[in-house]
Amino acid sequence: MINYYQLNLVNMNIHFIGIGGIGVSALAQYYLSNGHKVSGSDLVSSEMTELLKNKGIKIIIGKHKIKNLSKNTNLVIYSPAVPEDNPELKIAQKNKIKCQSYPEALGDLTKKYFTIAISGTHGKSTTTAMTALTLIKAGLDPTVILGTKLKEFKNSNFRKGKSKYLIIEADEWKASFLNYFPQIIALTNIEREHLDYYKNIKHILKTYQEYINHLSKKGILIINGKDKNIKRLISNSKHFSILDFRSLKSKDIKKLKTILNVPGEYNVLNASIALSIARILKVPDKVSYQALSIYKGAWRRFEEYKLKVGDFKLKIISDYAHHPTEIKVTLKALREKFPQKEIWCVFQPHQYQRTFYLFKDFIKTFRQAINKLKINKVIITDIYDVAGREKKGLKNKINSEKLIKEINSPSAIYLPKNKIKKYLKKNAKGQEVIIIMGAGDIYKVLDN
Repeated sequence: MINYYQLNLVNMNIHFIGIGGIGVSALAQYYLSNGHKVSGSDLVSSEMTELLKNKGIKIIIGKHKIKNLSKNTNLVIYSPAVPEDNPELKIAQKNKIKCQSYPEALGDLTKKYFTIAISGTHGKSTTTAMTALTLIKAGLDPTVILGTKLKEFKNSNFRKGKSKYLIIEADEWKASFLNYFPQIIALTNIEREHLDYYKNIKHILKTYQEYINHLSKKGILIINGKDKNIKRLISNSKHFSILDFRSLKSKDIKKLKTILNVPGEYNVLNASIALSIARILKVPDKVSYQALSIYKGAWRRFEEYKLKVGDFKLKIISDYAHHPTEIKVTLKALREKFPQKEIWCVFQPHQYQRTFYLFKDFIKTFRQAINKLKINKVIITDIYDVAGREKKGLKNKINSEKLIKEINSPSAIYLPKNKIKKYLKKNAKGQEVIIIMGAGDIYKVLDN
């Protein structure tokens, strides 16, 4: 029998390029926990690089350089965002050191474990977290690769288990998930996204089709049967079992709505997937409900705290939402939780290409937020520039001021990021709920 806790214990020196990435950093911890010597480089420091440093990983911050790579390196793992001409990657290839992208390295692990992969456009991190905590509660002791930090994991995005189970968040960007070979795949939903890589929805669905065909005859696909794109996807998928998590009985949904501490209909759906996976693995419902009832949320997923701004403390919600659909459902959940409160939304668009291709969707979402959800103020700051992922020329075609102009409401304003805190100090009265939203660095906007 495989001892899953001691996989890969032939000691290696492993260097990670772009180690601060949310997935790469989790994989670095995996190898560290298996006794390997781990180092890594990144352009800037972050919460993740500090976490890794505190765990004993050698971290090099700044411009990537040949000298960052030790002569004793046996394996180089790099973020998919790292360009081909990266000097550390080039010297490793020149010296015939084995090099793998993060998805390739994680893909190798999926073949060694009973892998449960959470996939889809939205909800992956929360669903992965809920599933992990449910299986932990049941004593199944999974290893977990997560796209956010969990308090239950000591504010890490990784957990080392001793069983055969591996739970991963399977990202679709650059078709990363085509490297993975799970036994169970859960599909939350499928929409137009990552249009810096995919040409259109047809291209997206074709890639997902190839991915789910990695399932064997004994594999199980868990789907959102009410998602129109998933319906198109599964019409030709016959060789594995398909389970619709939207077909849970009404008593199951009612129970989830009653016990969950995280708001929003979308979190009920996320929890439905976790419950479905638990049932496949013969976890008693009583155990699943207990685990889901104590889930308090993850880093930057409707994360609530209070912060002194000026002369009073403001209620702050920090959220990762950056796609129009995510913004819509998150603001809806916020209004449902605080029906009588004044709500201000501070949003940082993430990536010029996403803002350009989904421009009309962003306009519609914020107009509905203001007019239907009665969001009192929308503050949009400059677009977060994602290094290495922007198409040339788009910066001249799109900006946040254009978003504000098209939203066309006195409730929506543009502010540079460095003026937001001062604006809140001057204009907030202390009773507002402020949601800080986006996938970039906007969550730091109120830091001292």
